[in-house]
Amino acid sequence: MITVDEHRSRIQTTVSRLPATILSIHSAAGLVLAEDVTNRWPVPLFDNSAMDGYAVRRVDAAVGATLKVVADVPAGSPDDPPIGAGEAVRIMTGAPVPTDADAIVPLEHTDLGTEILATPPDSVTVTVEPKPHAHIRRSGEDAPAGAVAVSAGTVLGPWQVSAIASAGHDRVLAYRRPRVAVISTGTELVEPSQTPRRGQIPESNSVLLSAAVAEAGAEVGWTATVEDDEEALRRTLADPDVDAVVLTGGASVGAFDVVKAVLNGVVGIEFTTVAMQPGKPQGFGLLGVRAPSAERTGIPVFCLPGNPVSVAVSFEMFVRPALRKMAGHTDLDRPRVVRRAATGWRSRADRVQILPAVADAQTVRPASRGGSGSHLVSSLADASALAIVPADVVEIFEGDPVTVMVLS
Repeated sequence: MITVDEHRSRIQTTVSRLPATILSIHSAAGLVLAEDVTNRWPVPLFDNSAMDGYAVRRVDAAVGATLKVVADVPAGSPDDPPIGAGEAVRIMTGAPVPTDADAIVPLEHTDLGTEILATPPDSVTVTVEPKPHAHIRRSGEDAPAGAVAVSAGTVLGPWQVSAIASAGHDRVLAYRRPRVAVISTGTELVEPSQTPRRGQIPESNSVLLSAAVAEAGAEVGWTATVEDDEEALRRTLADPDVDAVVLTGGASVGAFDVVKAVLNGVVGIEFTTVAMQPGKPQGFGLLGVRAPSAERTGIPVFCLPGNPVSVAVSFEMFVRPALRKMAGHTDLDRPRVVRRAATGWRSRADRVQILPAVADAQTVRPASRGGSGSHLVSSLADASALAIVPADVVEIFEGDPVTVMVLS
């Protein structure tokens, strides 16, 4: 039996980051940027007005001065009207500042107030004298041309893709989302909407894993439910055309453990027991089939137990960090905090207990009142965290500090 850290380490040293691809910024949200994006031009590109108002020569704009309005420059206009002595140009926010202007007088600092007329007035009187360069955003004020707008390794959100667009780019080099196949095995499995007969149970693992894969920043390529039939599973795995495969069920030592029967002995696939509860039986390795990327010779295969609680815990501990590494992330794990136990519970000696739990700002308690077994599926609905109890601790008492992995 190996430790949780040993199994995680083997997985992390085996999986590799996927190749980067060029794609539209409209499709890049949530992806990790693979190279620095630099400004193609200064930001702002040109001197522009920060206010609706009047572009003036400051020497003419003393309090009480009445200026002749000689032109109108809306946002988007390329015009650069000359401004002579005693003149002003009406200007809108974002419009280029005329070369002759050295200040903007906002609408509210004139006798006409903030009302924007359909056509510019013949004249305007200044009520507040502008400071030098008032309300002018200078070219390059935010960043010069060539400066890094968004750094490699950044997870692209709305603000980041906006910055990239402002820098003059509509495409980026980013790491794509891993495509994952989810395979549930077991003759006892039926569709969730189907009324189960004696010996049957609703198939929920593919639903659980599909949501978990998407939440991790990957995408589900396809799902399948396979009976305990070795040939059927071999056919399913023959050409998966994905970046990773997650199988549930059949990884233990039962007489009908089809996953282990098919993959045990395959070069690169190793089954083991991990000192954790739940989730003791685990399998992992590279399946030697054609990978979507030419740089890769096999695809990672994760063989998880069949019980949904074991699946959920195993995914968080082993699969999610691997998928995030493949997607280019460097923060692979969820945040961990310490909370005080709101109630006591027992833990099995010699195994790390990883327990679906409910945590708040101060305390943590098991999500299930009925213990810590892998069969307690109902506990998942209420869980907001995983409580992690070391292998050398057999009992948690109320008030004890507990390490908590925050899920939501």
